Amino acid sequence: MTDLRHYLSLIKKSGELKTIKKCVSTKYEIAGITAKVDGSSAVLFENIMESDFNLVSNLVGTRKRFAQAIGSKEEKIHETVISAIKKAKKPKIISSGEFMENKSKNISIMPIVTHFEKESGPFITSSIAYVKNPETGEQNSSFHRMMPIDNTHFSIRMVEGRHLHRCFLDAKEHHEDLKIAITVGVHPAISIAGAYQAEWGKDEIDIANSLLGYKLTLAKLPYTGLHVPSGTEIVMEGKILQDKIHPEWMVEMLQTYDHHRSQPIFELDSLYYRNNPIFHDILSGFSEHRLLMGMPIESKLNGELKKTFPQIQQVSMTNGGCNWLHAVVQIKKKTNSDPKKIIKKTFESHRSLKQVTIVDEDIDPNNAESVEYAMATRFQADKDLIIIKNVRGSSLDPSSDQKNLKTTKMGIDATRSLLKRPEGFELAKIPKIDKINLKDYFK
Repeated sequence: MTDLRHYLSLIKKSGELKTIKKCVSTKYEIAGITAKVDGSSAVLFENIMESDFNLVSNLVGTRKRFAQAIGSKEEKIHETVISAIKKAKKPKIISSGEFMENKSKNISIMPIVTHFEKESGPFITSSIAYVKNPETGEQNSSFHRMMPIDNTHFSIRMVEGRHLHRCFLDAKEHHEDLKIAITVGVHPAISIAGAYQAEWGKDEIDIANSLLGYKLTLAKLPYTGLHVPSGTEIVMEGKILQDKIHPEWMVEMLQTYDHHRSQPIFELDSLYYRNNPIFHDILSGFSEHRLLMGMPIESKLNGELKKTFPQIQQVSMTNGGCNWLHAVVQIKKKTNSDPKKIIKKTFESHRSLKQVTIVDEDIDPNNAESVEYAMATRFQADKDLIIIKNVRGSSLDPSSDQKNLKTTKMGIDATRSLLKRPEGFELAKIPKIDKINLKDYFK
């Protein structure tokens, strides 16, 4: 019930999984097929030229499949995620995981995909790292992409200041390598929790357990002593070396190339995998990547902002803003000062945001045409535009000051003015239009 195979069975029944039996290559071909399909369905590749493993992509490439992964409905995603965070609980520990069925010392048996022509190499893009917090002794789990260097080493991408990086610096200060575990191929609820940035000392796996109805179980690994989901397809354990680095560069969620970096090196101790293992690949910058990263933030914004402003109906991280840089906030406006206050608070709640647009309750925040309509008919640039200069922004935005991570942010009040006659903004409706079925007329 809590592994990847159960989820694949679920979406197969609902027609959301396509299977490809034709032989395909990990070099660009799998990435190309995934891009062509994009979010429309998940794709299972059963015949891979370079590996005996199967591979799946686009697991949560739509809000529908995202909702299926957490046992929710599309309109209830945020409520479900917020509730899971509040009710997070540690999973049970069992003696052995299903991933212990096979063991290897060679990472080349995995179908690691080469995605884009100018990346530094192939990358594992679904890898979740598990590490013990040096201050609390609790575990932490988070996404970190990995590039193979040889049969036992990867470069591992870490963002400065985040949990894994802080643990790495602590180990380095004590002249130690950092023991970690890596999972590939987990139930997407675990991935969704892993993409959430919990507070220091908190473990995202507890949130995953809540999303999975408290049925998740963990198994202990022999080398690191860390606990990972027992139904994981592929598990690696080893250590991040304290004094070695390797150059790499990759495509980020904006579908642009990040700048070249030198990253620490992970050294493999053992690789475990289930019989007939399923490798999970996430295509950077496409729908699954964006929803995995953006939806937990969208849930966070909905939860935090509604506490302060009950007039907020919903907050949407837009597709055009890569589900990361732009937000649209739908409100039931009470005063003309509401939008500017909400714009300020929204920027404070997610510092990567570059643009916030406020719309009325009759505007669909998930429909770009509807939002543009609001701007066309309810927005005046000299009164309703807020410009915030030289502030902290997203490191992903190539147009920003990348050295100092500074950007300019824009807030747009695209709501109806309460000082003007309301009839001038009312959207005209045709009575009983919802009851008309065109099939009854065109036969």
